[in-house]
Amino acid sequence: MAETKNPPLGGGGAENSIFISDKAKAKVIKLMEEAGVAGDDSHFLRVGVVGGGCSGLSYKMDFDNEVKPMDQVFEDKGIKIVCDLKSFLYLVNTELEFSDGLNGKGFYFNNPNASRSCGCGESFAV
Repeated sequence: MAETKNPPLGGGGAENSIFISDKAKAKVIKLMEEAGVAGDDSHFLRVGVVGGGCSGLSYKMDFDNEVKPMDQVFEDKGIKIVCDLKSFLYLVNTELEFSDGLNGKGFYFNNPNASRSCGCGESFAV
């Protein structure tokens, strides 16, 4: 079950959160190890949305160690996920997934709020 702090839409918990699949969790842990921040409780996964891409909005993802006052903080499957409030409005109930199949390797966002996405999957519209 995902744990939420600072829920913006009332209630928090399982509805109004950001989730991570088991495969994405394993890849995030591996990347944190490579970056030298695994096991460092001050670092977390930051996800967000920026303007751009052929559909209007693009996803961003990085490791960070500073939680800002209006950030939304979640934990799913032991991974701390932080998102700014504006981005969270586009990412509510999104699951971060990882694919290593023949059709492409990388992270992708399973976003129920996206009305369409571009062919390459890098951007979306609501």
